[in-house]
Amino acid sequence: MSCIDRRIRLGFVGLSLIAGCSSPVPPPPKPTAATNPGPTIPRVSTPAPTASSLRLPPPGPVRNWGEVRLQAAHRLVAANPGGTYTGHVPEPLLAIPVLEIELNGDGSIRRINVLRHPSQANDTTQLAIDAVQRSAPFGDVSRLPKPWRFTETFLFDDDRKFKPRTLDP
Repeated sequence: MSCIDRRIRLGFVGLSLIAGCSSPVPPPPKPTAATNPGPTIPRVSTPAPTASSLRLPPPGPVRNWGEVRLQAAHRLVAANPGGTYTGHVPEPLLAIPVLEIELNGDGSIRRINVLRHPSQANDTTQLAIDAVQRSAPFGDVSRLPKPWRFTETFLFDDDRKFKPRTLDP
């Protein structure tokens, strides 16, 4: 053991002996009305709304497939508030999955077909499918010509947030 190490050890021993011989620390003063503002109220935090807790209004009437696509795009954004963006589309995009959504006459989903899988970030395809399922139904299409289906392109940015292509001017 070096001379410096011994001095350091002796210094710590000396400090602990001095601390042991010192007078005891007085207890803290008792709280008074000026120092005690009253009972503490526990903070209650309300969780942020999740997509599953959102209730979408019923879909409006649609007269053609253009209105179905537009209403579906708006419902996609409303049903997925934390997973979408509405601003400028960044270049380059992370992924661009394309889905074909086949509907029943009441606007509920009959089937979802993937028309285009992205070459990277393959998980975005499932994110898009889940987003479609959360935003259904899309309005009564029973009076529109068959087949009752439409396509939507999902423009994903690097944060894995999407914008429906229908809403991109």
